[in-house]
This record gives sequence, C-alpha cells and structure tokens, in this order.
Amino acid sequence: MHELLHERGQSRLVEKLGDLGINDIFVLDAFRRVPRHLFVDPAVADSAYTDMTLPLGYQQTLTQPSIVARMLELLRGGRHLGRVLEVGAGSGFQTGLLCHLADQVFAIERIAPLATEARKRTDVLGLENVVIRHGDGLLGWPDFAPFDGIILAACPESVPETLFEQLADGGRLIAPVGLDQRQQLILHIRDGETINEIPLDNAFFVPALAGLA
Repeated sequence: MHELLHERGQSRLVEKLGDLGINDIFVLDAFRRVPRHLFVDPAVADSAYTDMTLPLGYQQTLTQPSIVARMLELLRGGRHLGRVLEVGAGSGFQTGLLCHLADQVFAIERIAPLATEARKRTDVLGLENVVIRHGDGLLGWPDFAPFDGIILAACPESVPETLFEQLADGGRLIAPVGLDQRQQLILHIRDGETINEIPLDNAFFVPALAGLA
C-alpha cells in the first residue's frame, strides 16, 4: 500500500514540476526514476513527494524538488553531460538524479555518515556510474577534472577558484552564493579563460563549510 502511495506521489510531483516550468524531459524522467522516499528519514517519508525541504539530520536538509529540478535543468543547458561533480551529496537523492543525466558522477560529502548512507542508497538502486567519497567538496576533485558540470548543494560566500579551475571549457557551474538571507542562485559558464555569471533566483540553502565532519 505504501509503495502504491509513493508511486502516485512521485507521478504527481513530476506533473507539478512540469506545471512549474521544468521543460527538460531528461530531468523530468530522472525524477520518475529515482524514488525520493528512499532518501529521507522514514519519519518524514509521507512528505517525500511534496515540494518542500526536508530534514536530513546533522543540520542538513534535502532541497525541495522544484529547486533541484531547476538547478539540474540549468546545469544541463540542453547538453549531453559527460563528467559531473556534485559538491554536497547529502542523502544521495540529487546524486541519483545526476546518474540519469550524466555519464559519470563524482559526488563529495563532508559529513561521513551521510556519505555512507548515500553510497548504500545508490547501490540499492543499482546506479553504477557514480563514485561518492567523504571529503571537502569545496576543494573539488582534481583527479577527475575537467567537469562538464559542477553543482553545489550548499551555499558558499563565494565559489572557490579551485572549482572554476576544474570546469571544462563550455562547462556550467550552478551554485547558491552569498551570506545568510542574501543568497542568490548563480549560473556560471566557462568561455575559455572567462567565467560568465548569470544571476537567477533568490535562494536559501545551508552554508557550505570547509573541512570534514
């Protein structure tokens, strides 16, 4: 019974994302293929398919689906994605979506228990094109750079230069940027040696912290 309710909730969520202006069929298909209720605490699983932020513990949150979908649509920009870097894997939900949008996903999570749980969940779903490691995502993952796309799931005061250095020519980096209530979602596009910035919506994400936890 619960599975049927989750399936119906997932279908309604995808329909809502379309109504909200998400037009990328690949992003919408990813939301159909990754069950969000598997990536939340069982206590809030009944709310998994509502368009709202949910707690993950460790003072972290699972971003509301409409924002995740918008960020992924902008990250793709209608392009095929080869390698993608995710800074802040959290519970692994966005990681799972990325697995359906890119050839290879390299995800970093600074909080060890969350990284462990994210690995378990992506393994259960049989997602084989992803590597998740416990590390400081603000340092990136230079061993596998350059990346066609980089996405940040937490908000730095400014994007570290080292992440821009790991972005391929023509690549896109999307991140919330700013302090406290003054956050803004910004799309960055590399054009040779130039990083072009496109300011988007106001945002509210947990802060991106350096180091490990």
